[in-house]
Amino acid sequence: MKKTLVQTDKIFDFLADVAAHNSREWFADNKARYEEVRSVFEDRVQQVINRVTLFDPTVAHLTVKDCTYRFYRDTRFSPDKSPYKRHLGAYINAKGKKSFHGGYYFHIEPGNCMLAGGSYCLPSPLLKAVREMVEERIGEFRSIVENADFKSHFPVIGESRLKTVPKGFPKDFPYPDYLRPKDYSVAYYVDDDFFRREDWLEQTDRIFRLMKPFLDFVNTAIDDVE
Repeated sequence: MKKTLVQTDKIFDFLADVAAHNSREWFADNKARYEEVRSVFEDRVQQVINRVTLFDPTVAHLTVKDCTYRFYRDTRFSPDKSPYKRHLGAYINAKGKKSFHGGYYFHIEPGNCMLAGGSYCLPSPLLKAVREMVEERIGEFRSIVENADFKSHFPVIGESRLKTVPKGFPKDFPYPDYLRPKDYSVAYYVDDDFFRREDWLEQTDRIFRLMKPFLDFVNTAIDDVE
């Protein structure tokens, strides 16, 4: 327990300091801290990949590098010009980080930790394909998202939603909330202490296993088109 706590505290302390001192000068003076924190985080990413592989062998070929991101921010189109991210995240996606195929994501950020997954920023043809499959196989979809355990962890589908049923779908569809999402993702927010616990890996495994039937459903539609 002590080792896990000390390593996790280093991650949170570093990220808190980045948020308070987000400059290239500060980062240069703290580069050794960053390298240590990155090593700890990458070790955790590998542990999660290993666990997910046990129930989803499609991700077995992935390396840590396949799942992680640069810590430097792309500020070209953002009013926020701070050069560094304030979080560490990993996206375990069988077809790669940039694929529309859905995957498993975990995110460490002081006050905003989460386990999430699904398909984001879907282009119109793929979004339409998922919605059509939801409409055609609504019984199957409901059996997944209305499962009591799933719903208690993931009460909301999608980060944003239309106000009405999308164009081209029946206005009297009895479950409009399942057609209105602009993306098919879910998120389970946890407190910072989640990643300090000895059983954080077992709990992450449990949440991602709970998520898998949802990902399988959405990916069936996406993979048929992509």
